[in-house]
Amino acid sequence: MINSAEEFILLRNSETRDEYIRAASEDASDLVWIDIISRFPEMREWVAYNKTVPLNILEILARDENESVRAAVAMKRKLSPELFDLLSRDNSEEVRHRIACNKKSPIYILKILANDPIMFVREAALKHVES
Repeated sequence: MINSAEEFILLRNSETRDEYIRAASEDASDLVWIDIISRFPEMREWVAYNKTVPLNILEILARDENESVRAAVAMKRKLSPELFDLLSRDNSEEVRHRIACNKKSPIYILKILANDPIMFVREAALKHVES
């Protein structure tokens, strides 16, 4: 378990493979995640990449001002229907594309994205609707 924001950052920035993997795969308390998000904005994307990050933290990150953070959230399979909907309407075409590519995106979201103004978003959505 990751016990502090500082520990997460040390693990994430480590050149030791096992430590780096811990940052991506170990659990932390909500308080630790919130501490990282509030004090270390450059680490928000890496919080989203963590495999154990809970849905309530993803809800915060899905509204982040940074497109890369929202795009990282859009790749998560455990998103709620509300987050799939929110991110499918994001201003960023990259975020919408990641939702269109997400294997857990609901079919109704994919059908909406199949009409996206951006061709690569449309194509990804159509590909997943047809599969």
